[in-house]
Parts: sequence; C-alpha cells; structure tokens
Amino acid sequence: MQALQGVSVRVEPGDYLAVVGPSGSGKSTLMHLLGALERPTGGTLRVGGRDVAGLGKDELARVRNETIGFVFQAFQLLPRTTAVDNVAMPLVYRGVRRAERRRRAEEALRAVGMGHRLGHTPNQLSGGEQQRVAIARALVGDPRVILADEPTGNLDSARGGEVMDLLEALNRDRGVALVVVTHDLDIAARAHHQLRMRDGLAELWERVSEPGSSLSEERASSECEGSQRERGATRADRSALAPGGLSEERASSECEGSQRERGATRADRSALAPGGLSEERTE
Repeated sequence: MQALQGVSVRVEPGDYLAVVGPSGSGKSTLMHLLGALERPTGGTLRVGGRDVAGLGKDELARVRNETIGFVFQAFQLLPRTTAVDNVAMPLVYRGVRRAERRRRAEEALRAVGMGHRLGHTPNQLSGGEQQRVAIARALVGDPRVILADEPTGNLDSARGGEVMDLLEALNRDRGVALVVVTHDLDIAARAHHQLRMRDGLAELWERVSEPGSSLSEERASSECEGSQRERGATRADRSALAPGGLSEERASSECEGSQRERGATRADRSALAPGGLSEERTE
C-alpha cells in the first residue's frame, strides 16, 4: 500500500502551513515524515539540509531534537511531573545540566503565560494550560519549526483560539516556522498556505492576501493511495516530544500497513527531543 506518492512540499523559514483533510487522507504520515519520525521508502527527505538516508538512528534523533518542536492534541505530558520538568525533558537528551535546564524551562513557560504554574502537575491544570505547557516544551530547544497535530482538538473554541493565537505569535515574533495538521477549516484558514489532502490527492493552496480574504490555488501535486496512517497517530504522538526544524518535503513513501504500524510505535518512544529543516521527496 502506498501511503503517500509524489508529494512535494517546501516550508520556508517563518512560514505557516496548514495540512487539512479527513481521516485516512495521509496527514499523519506526512507529519511523521516532516518530523523525521519515519523515513520514506523512496525519494528524498532532508532535515536541516541533510538527507536522512545517510543518518544513523542516533544522529537522526539528535538532528530532530535540535530542530523540530512537536505539539499534540492530547498534550502528552508526564502525569506525575511538574510543568517545569515536563518542559525541560527535551534538554535531558541534549545533556544540558540540571540548573540550565530549569532556567530555560522556566523561561519557556513564562513566554507562554505559564510562569505562575511552574510546580503544578497536569491534573492541576486546565486543558488550555496543559497545551500551553506542551507548547513551551516544543519551544524550549529553540526549534526552527513547530509541528502541531490537531493542537486545538481537545479544547473548546475559546481555549483553542488562545492556543492558536500563541502559536501564531511565536511564528510571527520569533520566526519559527509553523505546520498545523487539522480537520478544522476555520483553523486552516488562518495559515499562510494550505495543503489539502483527500483520497490520496494533495493540493497546495497559497493565501494571496491578509487573513480573512480568499485563498487561491498555487499548485497541485501528488497522488496518494490508501492511508491507514491515522491509527498510528496516537502512538507517534507519545514519542515525538521534541522541538524540530524547517522542512521541505518531497514525499515518496510506499508503506505497508503492518510495517508502518510497527514503525510508528518505535518512533513514538524515541521522539522526546527538538529537530531540524527538512526536505522530502516521495515517489
């Protein structure tokens, strides 16, 4: 089964892209590839300008840890761990000393308006506050890109709007590229570009004016067949707790259902770190 075929996407520094489509359309597969959680079976994927085909497992994890930040629908916070220690987790994998980890984690939490909740555990926080902690965790490693998978999916509209405002402020003020995977067309309409996926077809749309104006199609490419990848999304979420980087993806990923399911589980357990720029080709 081909989960993605012929997808070509480039995310520039400071860009803001929304990936939209129904369940089974390949959104999760695309996000896993952009985040270097999986390797394409064909084509080229570059992270930080480096072809992942030439990187070993540890080296790829290090590049991902230093370049990419992940934010998930279910927050993926350690339940018995304080906000500050949850945020500091990606820095543990970099070998950052404890005092410096805490300083940087506190700074990241203050940046998302959570400086007053440093010692609280997830069960002491609202859903919106938990997602802010998750954003701080993605931010703590100074990523070049943040990948957000349904970041408002577990929140009401008011809290969801606050989370999107925060992500967009980081994109605008810090120049962090932002890629949001969503089913919500209102959320997608806020982005600079949209990659719409349905029944294996990926179409790239570009905003031609300010938010609220109409969108026009920039280019359409990529036929994608079949996708049972949505089932692997939850497992992958648990592993990709790290910041990461800009991505250009040319996706050529032929994946068999059972092999992809096993790969997602392994990726989930390993992605607690920040990552890098990426280009992917999939044929």
